[in-house]
Amino acid sequence: MITLYGVAISNYYNKVKFALMEKDIAFIEEFTPPSQSEELLLRSPLGKVPFIKTSDGYLSESQAILEYLEDAFPEHPLYPADAYERGKCREFIQHLELNVELIARRLYGEFLFGNTVSAETKDEVRAKLDTGLKGLAKLLKLSPYALGDRFSTADIVAWPHLQLVGFATQNIYGENLVNTHIPGIEAYIQLIESRPHAQIVGADRAKALEAFFRNK
Repeated sequence: MITLYGVAISNYYNKVKFALMEKDIAFIEEFTPPSQSEELLLRSPLGKVPFIKTSDGYLSESQAILEYLEDAFPEHPLYPADAYERGKCREFIQHLELNVELIARRLYGEFLFGNTVSAETKDEVRAKLDTGLKGLAKLLKLSPYALGDRFSTADIVAWPHLQLVGFATQNIYGENLVNTHIPGIEAYIQLIESRPHAQIVGADRAKALEAFFRNK
């Protein structure tokens, strides 16, 4: 039994949860906010979430967790079998997380926590997001899934990240930059949201966000 630690407002937590469900791996969830407590640091070196508990010990960093799940539970594979296509899947994920989501995260302080992000930062982030999303569009196939005709880890990662980036840019700029730069992305998001497990993850995220904003 896997234990998943974290918070359901996190897109990184939700990609791991989505993968666990799609791979039909038994797991339980334990609400755990990030912390610098000694107890948490023993399980996650930087006090970050998500992390998981396995029969062999704890494992942190969401992408490392996804690759562990693929190796340890080969049933219901979420990575392509072909080495090149598997590499393209990893390329897509790295590009999305480093050149899009990590950039957009600089907006979350205002979008989620009510802090003020400077106009200079917003301008810088927008320019980098324009570049990153244009690059991502070149990797996406949307035929109908992110990288072709088979649902994969690329979709597991893309769905929560692109939704949050879209929400954030709509809130900050009055324009959903994901929709602007990636034609067809709205239909793709709807396709992923039609999956039963995505609906469960999305509903749990919505409840967590409602509680988060209520308690701010």
